[in-house]
Amino acid sequence: MNDHAPQSPPPVIIGVAGGTGSGKTTVALRVQEAAPGKTVQIIHHDSYYRDNAHLSLKDRAKINYDHPNAFETELLVKHLKMLKDGQAVDVPVYDYTTHSRRPETRRVEPADIIFVEGILVLEAEPLRELMDIRLYVGVDADERFIRRLKRDTRERGRSVESVIEQYMKVVRPMHNQFVNPTKKYAHLIIPEGGHNQVAIDLIAAKITAIHQARHG
Repeated sequence: MNDHAPQSPPPVIIGVAGGTGSGKTTVALRVQEAAPGKTVQIIHHDSYYRDNAHLSLKDRAKINYDHPNAFETELLVKHLKMLKDGQAVDVPVYDYTTHSRRPETRRVEPADIIFVEGILVLEAEPLRELMDIRLYVGVDADERFIRRLKRDTRERGRSVESVIEQYMKVVRPMHNQFVNPTKKYAHLIIPEGGHNQVAIDLIAAKITAIHQARHG
């Protein structure tokens, strides 16, 4: 007997992929605004970077964080299955300045809509299979780089030189090799990201349809 069987229909799980700085979280927030009355959780794939605290800071900085192997995706899959089953989960909290997980976690409760966002959320088949809607945010590469440069220097304590070097040596080639090809798995490719009102309205309508079918 399952003591924690869900009392309500399972959440609508939406995967939001796209290159670095494409505005994936913005899309999730805009959809949330377009779906009033529904509870929403946003889970970031970046929170599931593998914990490399056993390595020196110098060695941690050398890791390719844009490669699928950098993520503990199997833990994310486990957590999504628990949320579908009506259970709360404890999401890791990642520290970008030390390239390691913090001791604390973030409690995420079940919700009507769960967004899973990250550059590679459409790359792993076990993760894709849990998604009701798969989105890819397509934004010009120059604009994405500028957003990343601003974010990493303001919020993550990086120098301009280190951001440029990382982008040219790792981010750009990994985008071409792993991220961009996942477009083929998306149900909808969204140019302009959160500014694309037609796409936002379509997604909100689809969420409503799924909810109505599950409640019916």
